[in-house]
Amino acid sequence: MAILERHDDGAVAHLRLNSPDNLNALSDAMLAALDDAFVALATDANIRVVILSGAGKAFCAGHDLRELAAKRRANDGGAAALQDLFNRCAQVMQAIPALPQPVIAQVHGIATAAGCQLVASCDMAIAADDTRFGVNGVNIGLFCSTPMVALSRNVPRKQAFEMLTSGAFITAARAAELGLINHAVPGDTLADETQALARTVAAKLGSAVRIGKRAFYEQLELPLSAAYAHTGAVMVENMAHPDTAEGIDAFLQKRPPRWAQ
Repeated sequence: MAILERHDDGAVAHLRLNSPDNLNALSDAMLAALDDAFVALATDANIRVVILSGAGKAFCAGHDLRELAAKRRANDGGAAALQDLFNRCAQVMQAIPALPQPVIAQVHGIATAAGCQLVASCDMAIAADDTRFGVNGVNIGLFCSTPMVALSRNVPRKQAFEMLTSGAFITAARAAELGLINHAVPGDTLADETQALARTVAAKLGSAVRIGKRAFYEQLELPLSAAYAHTGAVMVENMAHPDTAEGIDAFLQKRPPRWAQ
């Protein structure tokens, strides 16, 4: 049984965390599988959208605490092994916005600690309305410092800090209010709602979405004037694409575009 399952439905790739016995924890094996999957997707021109979900009762409960405890027992207190783990986790989290395809988290059950970080790292997220989210490591004396990076880039500062220091869980409705997820939906429609969003995005011009996703994350790190200068150049790049010219002609002629890609 693969720890991470992939099946493709047309232009949509479905990745499912498949370690339900430990609530799809981000173990060494899971991180390696995710890294491999993202490397493969980065050059897969047939895939336009990725859906990331979890098997069993939960989306992802964060790091595997048994593995963390075992690493901690090393002669150096686990410093080298733990640093390596957190470096590899950071690599996986950063691979998601770096992918050319938009990634949608399909979340149910719980998404805690690094599992909440995984949701925050995705480009979009839809959750069942009974899902709970938390960065609750502080409850066991381990502040969620690395999950904080993605969380604080999704959620307003004071709300993020409250979640990190209280260890309290929030509902899917509250997560949507704060911007951690896009929508909270009934659990029995979660897969359909996520698939509908994926198909909507996959139907757009692939080259435009790839260019746009890259520019979205690049401009976030720039001052305002530099962001406009950068995205203006990106618009020129986008306009130069033959399929973009076809899209504009089709709009002016009131017909569907005939895109090559």
